[in-house]
Amino acid sequence: MNTKPVIVEETINAPVEKVWQAITDKEKMKQWYFNLDEFEPVTGFAFTFEGEGHKGEKYVHICKITEVTPHKKLQYSWQYEHHEGYSLVTFELVAESEQQTRVKVTHEGLDTFPQGNPDFAAESFTGGWNHLIRTSLKKFAENNQ
Repeated sequence: MNTKPVIVEETINAPVEKVWQAITDKEKMKQWYFNLDEFEPVTGFAFTFEGEGHKGEKYVHICKITEVTPHKKLQYSWQYEHHEGYSLVTFELVAESEQQTRVKVTHEGLDTFPQGNPDFAAESFTGGWNHLIRTSLKKFAENNQ
């Protein structure tokens, strides 16, 4: 089975620099993404964070940055402690104007995660990324300095 990647695109009414900071500054990320102890937008940098499943299960996410093009692209691996699977998350930013940024997030490799667990279903990732990008990141970037 080869699951299509989850792709979420949204135009945010904020300059690309501001959106870049929102996706790469750990203090800003904590306000819309996950609570990261450490994060640096540097290729090879490894980081972890905890997330919660549908029934309150705790999942430790293990990530490593694979590509950084400042103000344009951030990519990192996404795995789970104690679970099979390897996926990639890619943020791509395009300045549509001085005050608007197009954000595209692609999460691929979802079919490598354990099948039969609803927390690893494509629908779960689709819902999560839609909420994170279209609600949380959009609101944060548009309303915070």
